[in-house]
Amino acid sequence: MNWDWNAVRDFMPLFREGLLVTLQALVLGSLISFTLGLVWALLMRTPTRWVQWPVGIVTEFVRDTPLLVQLFFLFYVLPEWGLTLSAMATGVLAIGLHYSTYTMQVYRAGIEAVPAGQWEAATALNLSKARTWRAVILPQAVRRVVPALGNYVISMLKDTPLLMAITVLEMLGRARLFSQEHFRFTEPLTVIGVAFIIISALASFLLRTLERRLVR
Repeated sequence: MNWDWNAVRDFMPLFREGLLVTLQALVLGSLISFTLGLVWALLMRTPTRWVQWPVGIVTEFVRDTPLLVQLFFLFYVLPEWGLTLSAMATGVLAIGLHYSTYTMQVYRAGIEAVPAGQWEAATALNLSKARTWRAVILPQAVRRVVPALGNYVISMLKDTPLLMAITVLEMLGRARLFSQEHFRFTEPLTVIGVAFIIISALASFLLRTLERRLVR
């Protein structure tokens, strides 16, 4: 293999731009998926079937369709209905919405794992439903599901290259652009491969650290 360090040096400005876009999509997509996933999970616990059924249908549909199809739909179809978003906003929304249907199941498992005695104790103390959820149930549930949520963060990171399909130039998009202009593929693809490994390892380390602190 003919390795060219000059190609690596020339690629670095593009790589830094792509890295910033990738991290932005990952962070914002994670925030949307974690927040919306919790909303889905709480709505699925309501006793009203007219709330449960629509939520169940929507989340099942999103979970069972490919993320790439959802990206194309949001980017190309929504403007025909009068709703136009930037490519970056569309990508973040699609990632967050798609993975919220998975984090919903994680939250549901965490909530169901809270011992029944905690619910009974809250009732005995005459706590309101809102305070019971806020002060008793959710802190325990979230503490239990941090590792599983962390796995989806890594999955979202690995799916960010799909944003290239809607013109978002994240790391892989920048590498492709550089390769087409300079006819060098090994160096840029190796650089982003190493970057994905480092980011994944760092995210795993931070999540393990958070998990250890939460279980104290």
